Amino acid sequence: MDFGAVLQTNPPASRTVALAKLAETHGFSHVWTFDSHLLWQEPYVIYSAILAETRKVKVGPFVTNPATRDWTVTASVFATLNEMYGNRTICGIGRGDSAVRVTNGAPTTLKALRESIHVIRELANSRSVEYNGATLQFPWSVGSELDVWVAAYGPLALKLTGEVGDGFILQLADLDIAEWMITTVRNAAVNVGRDPDSIKFCVAAPMYITDGTEAGLAHARDQSRWFGGMVGNHVADIVSKYGTDGSVPAALTDYIAGREAYDYNEHGRAGNSHTTFVPDEIVDRFCILGTAEQHIEKLEKLKALGVDQFAGYLQHDNKEETLRVYGETVIPAMRDVIVAKA
Repeated sequence: MDFGAVLQTNPPASRTVALAKLAETHGFSHVWTFDSHLLWQEPYVIYSAILAETRKVKVGPFVTNPATRDWTVTASVFATLNEMYGNRTICGIGRGDSAVRVTNGAPTTLKALRESIHVIRELANSRSVEYNGATLQFPWSVGSELDVWVAAYGPLALKLTGEVGDGFILQLADLDIAEWMITTVRNAAVNVGRDPDSIKFCVAAPMYITDGTEAGLAHARDQSRWFGGMVGNHVADIVSKYGTDGSVPAALTDYIAGREAYDYNEHGRAGNSHTTFVPDEIVDRFCILGTAEQHIEKLEKLKALGVDQFAGYLQHDNKEETLRVYGETVIPAMRDVIVAKA
């Protein structure tokens, strides 16, 4: 299993770069960031600094969208970074949440998402593509490589992911929901003749290392409750489209019954005052909290479901310690055992 660290690009940018370097030091293979140009600093500028000061980690948005950036510009950024630092970028993309809603916009259609994935991937892989009635290609890009991983929750978005995504990003660590969504994506891939094993599966959730006490767990929950509110925004869209009955698991839809207004000024922040509706049970199910041993136990179950990467959100007050414990205990425990002499 690979491990990613998910950061916000809060100023100063040097702090984001420092955390990315620390993540690499502790064995993380990916550094992801939020992509919401009004709420936080511009991530693509910061990626250049991260890549310049690290050796191996891949960087990318978690997640970008087709609405706020021209697709050819997005592709150009990735192809340029790959030329500068050697194919170390990855693109997470979805229909759009905070980046579009803060400007009173709305998530894009699935049709637009599908088309944007194709255009971005072809151009950023140094290939030509049809776009707006023209055949386009970067004449300066040779050998660039970019995978596009799709963030999705609803049935139709999951179907799209299985049909066209290089990877699937599931932003919650609930075992039952993960199993349902991974199966849905795999089935969609099979139905269009794709090898489901060619799709990478990434589960993302807050990770918080505690001292094993009830007080420590209560604090970790309070630091991570914002995540249930963020997920609730997407779940609310699903409920408005599909209702609370049907193919969407009740475990994903029931908890938002008490959800009211949501203030994007507090998006992704510990202590978000608009997430009090999120119960402890949902925090525990959606996140990975507790001692290193408890993290390993849940990660082993996710790995058994076919999860290739766990990407841990670090929007809390225990960033460095969580990275340290993952590097010294959790990541080594999740590696395949290789002996020097059989």
